Amino acid sequence: MSKVGYAQVSTGNAMGTAQQTIQLSLTTALDISFTNSNSANGSMVSMSFNDANDYANGVESGEQELRVRSNKNFKVGAKIDLSNFTYVGPGNVNPSQSPSNAVQLKVTSNNTGGSIVAGFVGYGSLNTSDKDIILNGVNGNDQKFKVKYKCNPGWAMPAGTYTFAIVYTATQQ
Repeated sequence: MSKVGYAQVSTGNAMGTAQQTIQLSLTTALDISFTNSNSANGSMVSMSFNDANDYANGVESGEQELRVRSNKNFKVGAKIDLSNFTYVGPGNVNPSQSPSNAVQLKVTSNNTGGSIVAGFVGYGSLNTSDKDIILNGVNGNDQKFKVKYKCNPGWAMPAGTYTFAIVYTATQQ
């Protein structure tokens, strides 16, 4: 007896599927940096007082640009850090003559999607405690703002070179 085999004929194309689950574990991400150095440390800002008009009116710096990258909305604060304050010169400096009484900051450009705190639309005073300068910045990769400094030490500080830092802090909201 012979066996007869039959082939099944399909009228459509054959198809198969496979599936894989992907899981993303995202954490909060926040970075603030100076655009000129692409790091958290900006370049030195030098402000020279060359004559009596500089002492009477103060001296302004050039613009400094910072960038915030955050996956949540944020705010930015600024303060004077005197922990590494140095003075080099012929006089004696006491704490009441520190630059914290002489330095002001102004936000000159804001592309963060947030708002400039009213005191920093024009020159506002800084001190050794963090002060908010931008509120409600919008999350993103390239949220930039620019600042300028103005220093008016008056006539009481002795001649010399004063060095200190301005610290910017971005905080997610």
